[in-house]
Amino acid sequence: MADRKPFVGGNWKMNLNATEAEQLVSALTTTLGDVSAEVAICPPFPYLASLGRQLSAAGSAIKLGAQDVYYQSNGAFTGEVSVAQLKDVGVQVVLTGHSERRHVIGESDVLINAKTRAVLDAGLEVILCIGEKIEQREAGQTDAINAGQLGYGLAGVTAAQMERVTIAYEPVWAIGTGKTATPADAQAAHAAIRKTLAFLYDEKVAAATRIQYGGSVKANNAAELFAQPDIDGGLIGGASLKTDDFTAIVQAAG
Repeated sequence: MADRKPFVGGNWKMNLNATEAEQLVSALTTTLGDVSAEVAICPPFPYLASLGRQLSAAGSAIKLGAQDVYYQSNGAFTGEVSVAQLKDVGVQVVLTGHSERRHVIGESDVLINAKTRAVLDAGLEVILCIGEKIEQREAGQTDAINAGQLGYGLAGVTAAQMERVTIAYEPVWAIGTGKTATPADAQAAHAAIRKTLAFLYDEKVAAATRIQYGGSVKANNAAELFAQPDIDGGLIGGASLKTDDFTAIVQAAG
């Protein structure tokens, strides 16, 4: 893992109500009070402001993340949320390119890039998600798909801005399915992603960029996955909704 600080993000997706979200944050501020890994939670939009205040009042180091953003600064974009509005409620990190945004909502590489650049231009951190579908994996296209999504997603992003970029490798076939790439498979994909970063930038940027694994990470497989040299933590879905499971995963990251 070189000198990269482990980073674990919890993507709550479209889950929990206000009370449940507050209870989960309250529990996590206690159980994650002394972990060495960096941690972020990404609740649904309606709860960002209140949970941001809750984290601040608790003096917690847990970062507040948003699951999405729109790239325009303001205007007639019904239903969208701007980077400035996210910053206003304390958001520090934003997800872009999540597989569900790509393959369920239908976001293009061009749109994902615009969102990524808007987040970075505003001074926030971004977790750029990439990953292949099962038919692409079976066709031996994993590395090509990841390289393409990486190249599009980072177009126009400077080497200096890369200090605020984390890449999340999410094999689409392993999200919410219970299937997980073997540690060796995940490591191979991460190593190829790092090689692509070296091509796009240089070896220094590649070595410094954190690459999370995001494919059905559980408390019982996290340690083996995170022990791989190019896996720098995880982007966690369902397990991030359970205090004990998420705490165990974060602790496994170091």
